[in-house]
Amino acid sequence: MGDNRNTMESLRLQFPALPAGKAEDIGEWTYTMRREMQEIVPGVYLGPYSAAMKSKLHVLESRGVTHVVCVRQDIEANFVKPNFPERFRYLVLDIADSPLENIIRYFPVTKDFIDDCLQAGGKALIHGNAGISRSAALVIAYIMETFGLKYREAFLYLQQRRFCINPNAGFVNQLLKLATQDMPRPPQSTGSIARKRTHEDDDDVEDVCLDVKDR
Repeated sequence: MGDNRNTMESLRLQFPALPAGKAEDIGEWTYTMRREMQEIVPGVYLGPYSAAMKSKLHVLESRGVTHVVCVRQDIEANFVKPNFPERFRYLVLDIADSPLENIIRYFPVTKDFIDDCLQAGGKALIHGNAGISRSAALVIAYIMETFGLKYREAFLYLQQRRFCINPNAGFVNQLLKLATQDMPRPPQSTGSIARKRTHEDDDDVEDVCLDVKDR
């Protein structure tokens, strides 16, 4: 067991490191900050639709946003929509904030969209209606796959930057399953990287399920 854990730790070192100090940059969280977007990792923002409205164009441009992931259900399309198709590149995803929604199928296309944005020197905003459940789940998945983290690590990292996140229980279960699958190889690394389920992962599944019930 010890040799296996050491091997897994050495493999994880091939992933790029998460940036440090971002939580301190935000400072003390206030209730009104839930209406704003926060930078999670360099070039990747998470926020609510209110951060992408027409009145916020100057904020988006000042932050250097070039790409937007707009998460909405079809019944929300009249009020959650791309407002600047002539200025920004959009990825519009039809996702319901329901524990029964299969959100995991949208993880690859979202990661590709964000990666393409960053490689082109742009910055991306991922938003839903409130920036709490659906869009947060997508960003957690992005952090997990990009930086080689388990769900709990990615959730806590994101929560330090946007305190109000709360993916629904169905999304959490899908993210936990994602942590047991093979992780893609980041451009900076060499060789194959695979995440295997360990007893430690099983413990985290139990702990996180308890956390979800408590929230």
